[in-house]
Amino acid sequence: MTSSTPSDQQATSTSPAVREDAGSDLLTDYGRTSVADVVVSKIAGMAAREVTGVHDLGGSTARALGALRERIPGGRVNVQQGISVEVGERQAAVDISIVAEYGVAIHELAEAIRRNIILSVEEMTGLEVTEVNVTVHDIQLPGEDTTVDEDAEAEKAPRVR
Repeated sequence: MTSSTPSDQQATSTSPAVREDAGSDLLTDYGRTSVADVVVSKIAGMAAREVTGVHDLGGSTARALGALRERIPGGRVNVQQGISVEVGERQAAVDISIVAEYGVAIHELAEAIRRNIILSVEEMTGLEVTEVNVTVHDIQLPGEDTTVDEDAEAEKAPRVR
């Protein structure tokens, strides 16, 4: 049994205080806040798209599926495309795959993506972001249209009946 000091009793009798062992705003005297993986991946996806020099997110397969999804009436952009996250009670780690625009310094782009994702996820969720791993799958060349190229390749492929 531990004895409590008057200052400890005061802290528990006032407004909701963050517990000392929590390390974040996710655990208070009145309960715990859990953040789902999908929430972190959407925040990270939006934050990455805000960075100048990011042409698209995801590898070639994810981008092809995303282009098909957008053509369907009522289809929307999948902001989670190219994002993988691991979320714990207090921390999150993000893996992101991108297509960079030609002419952008890739190492500076990766750092800008990291900064924006960390800032956005930590401010919106209260989680500590431990790492953001950036994989550059391709570079978008000037005048190159990926959706047209993918459509042309699909038309060239022989049809199986």
